[in-house]
Amino acid sequence: MDKDYLPFHASPCKPKFSVPAGTVDAHCHVFGPANEFPFHPNRKYTPCDASKAKLFALRDHLGFSRNVIVQASCHGTDNSALLDALEAAGDLARGVAVVKPDISDAELKTMHAVGVRAVRFNFVKRLVDSTPRSTFLNIAAKVKKLGWHIVVYFEAADLADLIPFLTELNTTIVVDHMGRPDVTKGVDHEDFQQFISLMQNNDKIWTKVTCPERLTAQLPQDSKLPSYSDVVPFGKLLVEKFPNRVLWGTDWPHPNMKSHMPDDGQLVDMIPNIAPTTELQQKLLIDNPLKLYWG
Repeated sequence: MDKDYLPFHASPCKPKFSVPAGTVDAHCHVFGPANEFPFHPNRKYTPCDASKAKLFALRDHLGFSRNVIVQASCHGTDNSALLDALEAAGDLARGVAVVKPDISDAELKTMHAVGVRAVRFNFVKRLVDSTPRSTFLNIAAKVKKLGWHIVVYFEAADLADLIPFLTELNTTIVVDHMGRPDVTKGVDHEDFQQFISLMQNNDKIWTKVTCPERLTAQLPQDSKLPSYSDVVPFGKLLVEKFPNRVLWGTDWPHPNMKSHMPDDGQLVDMIPNIAPTTELQQKLLIDNPLKLYWG
């Protein structure tokens, strides 16, 4: 583990908000254990171990029913830890893989049988090396035959450059973490409005209203965690404007957090702030992820 790496919260609180039965954590990860599933030699960071057993224990503690497990960059294109977790979970989990450009149709079918339903394209430069857009387009063409969708991770400053590529994909796309807006600028700023326009103009684009701990400008004070109130307007606007194309997840075990480590129970308690009605909560937590990953 890197010296400055923050391990996940050892004892998250029990949420005050009781999630509805069948709730899906639609964005989480497994790391290692490294002695069984080594990290990629060219990784940009080395995390702590975060095993499938720990993830499933958190799922039960928070009152969730299912997980969507996303391959993280520290494992590169070796999806062994992800596939192992999916096999252990059975129908209670689905996966998002990161694959090699030359992956075969047979390999993809094997992944599909275990529960993978998407591939992730990462454009965050501090986490991965640059990949030609043509490579991503070729991968997208392969996985489209299986009915998979594309998960994209980028930062707000790169959105304008990516819009033509996202349009060219011409398939269902899920944007991680609301496109990582700068929340200090507010929801009416042209940067976030550009993301809103993207979703308005393309009904194949979904987003995860996730990671307030990453997006907040607030800092812990006197050992008290931030309230993340500055992120709420962004998630709430997206949930209310696009209720059928939003997902929610913990992002456990919260890789590469620098300012603090969030309490997953507190994150769950934020859900009614961005999805204030039972109807919106049903869509966000159950209907949408089931349609996309279990449909």
